[in-house]
Amino acid sequence: MSTTGLARAIVSVADLDIALRFYRDVLGLPVTTPAPGTATLPVPGGTELMLHERPARPSDAGVALSFAVDDVDALTDAAVSAGCGVLDAPADQPWGERQAVLTDPDGHVVCLVSRSS
Repeated sequence: MSTTGLARAIVSVADLDIALRFYRDVLGLPVTTPAPGTATLPVPGGTELMLHERPARPSDAGVALSFAVDDVDALTDAAVSAGCGVLDAPADQPWGERQAVLTDPDGHVVCLVSRSS
């Protein structure tokens, strides 16, 4: 027996409509399986992100989602407009990525990354 892949990441959100303003509208992830209190959004590469409306308990010690994006700076600005906070502004990192570290509207840590030019 072995693990064959990561099927989905599940994020607890206090308000599904507010969360979708970031994950769907800013990141551009389509909603494929809406159901009462949940939304499933496929991520390129085969993994799903499921937003589950229930009390969120974010923590810096929790798991952070890291999304590969085309333009870290532009998406950081759009994320802030959608209610996200900025922990680390966009910056080139020594491991070869440009990265911004945000909090989503529920306070979960989310990274936006792209290859540095």
